[in-house]
Amino acid sequence: MGLLSPCHNGAPRRQRQNQTKERRWECCLESFADAGLSARTLAALERLNISVPVPVQASAIPALLDGHDVVMEAPTGSGKTLAFLLPLVERLGAPGPGPRALVVTPTRELAVQVATVLDTLDHGVRVAVLYGGVGYATQTQALSEGVDVVIGTPGRILDMVGRKLVSLSRVEYLVLDEADEMFDFGFAPDVERILGLTYHPQVALASATMPAWVARMVERHLREPLRITVEREEEEDLLEHAVIRVDRAAKARTLATILRRLDGSAIVFGRTKDGVRTLNRELRRLGVGSVELQGDLPQVTRDRTMDSFRERRVNVLVATNVAARGLDISHVDLVVNYELPDSPDWLTHRVGRTARMGRRGWAMTFVSAEDGFRWRRLRRLGAPDLPELDLGHLLDEGGWRYLDAEAVAPHANGQSPDGETADGRTPAPRRRRPRGRGRSRPQPAAAPA
Repeated sequence: MGLLSPCHNGAPRRQRQNQTKERRWECCLESFADAGLSARTLAALERLNISVPVPVQASAIPALLDGHDVVMEAPTGSGKTLAFLLPLVERLGAPGPGPRALVVTPTRELAVQVATVLDTLDHGVRVAVLYGGVGYATQTQALSEGVDVVIGTPGRILDMVGRKLVSLSRVEYLVLDEADEMFDFGFAPDVERILGLTYHPQVALASATMPAWVARMVERHLREPLRITVEREEEEDLLEHAVIRVDRAAKARTLATILRRLDGSAIVFGRTKDGVRTLNRELRRLGVGSVELQGDLPQVTRDRTMDSFRERRVNVLVATNVAARGLDISHVDLVVNYELPDSPDWLTHRVGRTARMGRRGWAMTFVSAEDGFRWRRLRRLGAPDLPELDLGHLLDEGGWRYLDAEAVAPHANGQSPDGETADGRTPAPRRRRPRGRGRSRPQPAAAPA
């Protein structure tokens, strides 16, 4: 397998189509020193008490240091950030005209988080963090002083390019972090524009899943990328995830009771910004100390909210999917899907906020009668077949106990309580017999004693 060095021949990146030949990459890197990292980088890792690379780092770091384009498909929380940041700082070296590295993220919170991790590596690189929702003064000042690395969201990066405050022509190393989420958030056209403004940088693409748009982008813009796939294995055994069936009118009261008894931290997910705002207000009325995170909040409020949750000054975060990806919060004990997401992937991303880095975690997915159609759709699209939690026992005793299989078994006609057949299909409606044909209606069978 020949080494690939970054190509800087002046040809626009968009002319590299049809040059993709993906290869799998495996490596047995046992320590960061084995990768040939500098003494300064190793010292920074030692101060962070990081000594052994996790699987995605063990595979990606040598490949990126060798100059390959790399696709990392790995769960959120698997260590991808260090996997692409360590080669970044090793590559940059002495300051020069820039930016020479660009990290594109889907959310403001993730951009700030990546910048924070980069700062802990203590390499003295000049960084500008660009995201919307705030004024331009601070970001413009950072760019005017010269930067080696730009970290930001697609919209604000393009905004600054349009204002001629930054150029991407010198970018040598480009990271697309949480690429699948950028598609989910509608950033695909902006990401394509950013790639078109660069000239053959080495690319590291990190994604938890590989939807069609991400695969097409890899085909168009990456040169013979090495593909690294890390499955979530050891953490699955640490996760308990169950369905809770509850009447819609009782959902908020039930949730408040659970959260008041919780000895730990929780993230509660809603579907919409208005819904999250209303739920947070209702939980606080019911005696739960909670805060909300949703897109309509000013950036300073969002930052304050995340700081209070990270520092455990508040234990309940009510959020939209903005909190489901990329945020490095390892102390979440419970995830509650108060409202169902739109896809099985988002269910996975939400639940992935708990049971991280070797810690046990719990997740509850609320399903009311009105959610039957949406839940059946999620199941058909690949959502897991979850056991049902004994809600009465949870509320009375505080214990996590699943209902017996017989208690939630399909009815005699093969239909489960939410209207789904045993094989996961939605039953066909029964034909109603025409009236007035001279035949009496059958009486309902007596309930078993």
